[in-house]
Amino acid sequence: MSDDEDIVFTRPTKIIHYGSLQTNLLDMQTSSSDDKEQKTKELGQIHTSNEYFDLENEISKDKAALLEEFEKRKKARQINVSTDDVEVKKNLRQLNEPICLFGEGPAERRNRLRELLASLGENAIGQKIAEEEERKQLQKEQESTWYHEGPDSLRIARIWIAHYSLPRAKQRLQTAKELLSVPSATKASRMVELQKKLQSLAPLCSQVGDTRPVSHCCFNGDSTLLLTSSWSGVCKLWTIPDCELVQNFRGHACQVGGVAFRNNVPRDAMNEVAMASGAADGTVKLWAFGNEESIADITGHVPHRVSRLAFHPSGRFLGTACYDASWRLWDLEQKQEVLHQEGHAKAVHCLAFQDDGSVCVTGGLDAFGRVWDLRTGRCIMFLEGHLKSIFGVDFSPNGFQIATASEDNTCKIWDLRRRQPIYTIPCHTNLLSDVKYQKNSGDFLVTASYDNTAKIWSNRTWQPLKTLSGHDSKVMSVDISPNSQYIVTTS
Repeated sequence: MSDDEDIVFTRPTKIIHYGSLQTNLLDMQTSSSDDKEQKTKELGQIHTSNEYFDLENEISKDKAALLEEFEKRKKARQINVSTDDVEVKKNLRQLNEPICLFGEGPAERRNRLRELLASLGENAIGQKIAEEEERKQLQKEQESTWYHEGPDSLRIARIWIAHYSLPRAKQRLQTAKELLSVPSATKASRMVELQKKLQSLAPLCSQVGDTRPVSHCCFNGDSTLLLTSSWSGVCKLWTIPDCELVQNFRGHACQVGGVAFRNNVPRDAMNEVAMASGAADGTVKLWAFGNEESIADITGHVPHRVSRLAFHPSGRFLGTACYDASWRLWDLEQKQEVLHQEGHAKAVHCLAFQDDGSVCVTGGLDAFGRVWDLRTGRCIMFLEGHLKSIFGVDFSPNGFQIATASEDNTCKIWDLRRRQPIYTIPCHTNLLSDVKYQKNSGDFLVTASYDNTAKIWSNRTWQPLKTLSGHDSKVMSVDISPNSQYIVTTS
């Protein structure tokens, strides 16, 4: 037997069919997209992205940035910059840039200025200067005095005030010339006698004025009556020197801040305006003798507080200080507002008229005072010097001195002729609420303060003559009678 015949073939028990490659490819092509994705995941294949990185565009952007940087450096080299380091720092400051960086020398500073001018423009400094000038001009316009356009009656009122004040000013100057002829010894003896009288002052009467603080007081022209206002809303009329209550004036619904007497009104004039009062709700009421209710109301200030008011020496006009940063002048004969004057940055708290009737002074919470010429409407003097709010102003009878009482505990004396303060009196240990000159000659003035006292000061030497103490709380107002016999304080 051959070797081939010795090989024995065994038949497998199970036949395995592997299939062909062509069949597998056909099955894969005809399968669904979902099966295809599943198979690719099983086979570990990686998906290709549709996002492409454009290398040419990126290179072109880099080239553009590089060219721009070269162009900027070329432009910077062409810009002329001062070699003075002080001038370079000044230019940097005008561009709102730091004038010096850490470790920076003059050369580096000049290069930095060149680069800034290259990026901002060569005229950047000029533009900054122009913008700053425009801003200052706008601020100046905002801070400048604003004049309202008044009615036709304002011109008539100004002419009337001019005709009224000029003869009185002439008479005042004539009186001043006559005083110059008085010997100095006579003047000195009069002052010594007056000072002795003031230093010997003692309380004459103490009266409970109201259940709430008594905010203001005012004498009438003949020194026989006193008008007071209170935070209870009630105004009261008292006799002098007995301090007896004569009449109550009811009508205000809130705190009354100021009252004023009209000159030369007889007590038997039942329907004539004799007094005025202003309240915190902005209402101003006019009162007559014998009537507990007001005969007229002025509501032009509502809802702003009316803190102080004063009658013009002629009695025809009424001035009111309002917390809307303005003061107003009312014609009582025409029964209308003839002047609405702004000028203060904050509320106007007080005002006073010169005895001639030609000038008015106002003081505000902005710590400034202003002097207004009623004949022309112009602000003729700006009282700048106090550190805090002004709560009291008054004119001296000589016509050219003004006293202002401030929250900074001082009283300043101003001279209209010099247009500046001539003395500062460190009066009290707390804010000053009011100040008043002697009515006839102005030889002394009185200040009231929240330190519970009032003080009398000599007009020429500004020395303290007398401290009026006795109140248990803040002194809110003070007034001197026209005959110089009485001084009243309210608290």
